[in-house]
Amino acid sequence: MNSISPNLNFMIKACEKASKVIIRDFGEVENLQVLKKGPKDFVTKTDRRVEEILIEELTKNKKNYSFITEETGIISNSDKDAFWIIDPIDGTTNFLHGIPHFAISIALKFKDEIRSGVIFDPIKNEMFYAEKNNGSFINNQRIRVSKKNDLEECLFATNHEGAIFSELNLRYTGCAALDLAYVGSGRLDGFFHNNINIWDIAAGIIIVEEAGGKVNNLINFEINNIDIRASSSNIYTKMLEKLKNF
Repeated sequence: MNSISPNLNFMIKACEKASKVIIRDFGEVENLQVLKKGPKDFVTKTDRRVEEILIEELTKNKKNYSFITEETGIISNSDKDAFWIIDPIDGTTNFLHGIPHFAISIALKFKDEIRSGVIFDPIKNEMFYAEKNNGSFINNQRIRVSKKNDLEECLFATNHEGAIFSELNLRYTGCAALDLAYVGSGRLDGFFHNNINIWDIAAGIIIVEEAGGKVNNLINFEINNIDIRASSSNIYTKMLEKLKNF
């Protein structure tokens, strides 16, 4: 395994622990589809439980770090410069419908910089991670963004609004974290989305950048109103040109 920092190690271990709950509950979702009440409340509980485990595990190792989380919001601890940014399940709608495409996402932000990120797809057992100046990896294998130059040959991910607007070759998968991880690993060539939350993209930003890609400047980000543009460096300008009115 490539050498990683203690912080990144905690993040990976926390994902692995929390994923046991996700895998178990995902197995139950199918049985709940037939009930009148449906699986929605159940999935909300899973989301909360996963977040609790992540907060618990990360706090064990760094008691002073603060949090920005999807379920709880901001949790201020004594260290106001270091924030764990957590999305317990990115892709809950997929989860809810029994579609195996969702991920746990954790990033560590220090002051104005994202230092490390982990995106874990528990069903496919794919762990994407990156640290500042240390490259991006999937399950210990180095990853890099795609080298394509021709937009016609490229595949982009976005959401419903992006798909309506754009004529690029598109997928919308319902999981922004994995979309960005896939840009980092060259499976997708770019990702764009308006009005997105920081917890959906924080880990993905560093995974794309450390894989040689480019992300628009999000330093002074709001927590839940971010317009993100991410792609390989080769096609970044061409992609922006196509999205200038989006």
